[in-house]
Amino acid sequence: MPIGAVPEELLAATERTVVEWFPFDPYRLPPLPMPPSAWQPERGQYESVTIMKALAAACPPDAARLLGLTTADIAIPMLSFLFGQAQFNGPIALVSVSRLRQDFYGLEPDHDLLLERLAKEVLHELGHTSGLIHCADPQCAMSLSTHVGLVDAKQASFCAVCGSQLVRRLTSSNG
Repeated sequence: MPIGAVPEELLAATERTVVEWFPFDPYRLPPLPMPPSAWQPERGQYESVTIMKALAAACPPDAARLLGLTTADIAIPMLSFLFGQAQFNGPIALVSVSRLRQDFYGLEPDHDLLLERLAKEVLHELGHTSGLIHCADPQCAMSLSTHVGLVDAKQASFCAVCGSQLVRRLTSSNG
């Protein structure tokens, strides 16, 4: 579900990542307006928990997962920014492309790198919704990324341990 205006190509790339790694039949919901109460003017960012609550309220009852995608810069009170957030073992996840863009850091845009980073963060957040925790393998999509360099160090895939846990969890819960 796009939150606010999200380019079609980013939505399509997200759907391709979901289809490749998860047994979900994705369908795109209409855009969700950014909740006005999510704006934190003192930080110049949007509060992700408020967005997650709006996603939860919009989640269809038959949805295995609901992944929100936004171009807005998001954070929580105790962290200066987030690439994404998810309900652990729950249906709701959120990914922001704001800090995945090279131009956020004053660099020339790199479209291919943006799509690669997006795939990694989609896998990471949907992994959390499937009960996966942060992984010690820095190349695993489930490794913790506290800055974009750590996102770049990951692969757009799960390590053998996380991959087998994911399969087991998805198989035992039927999605």
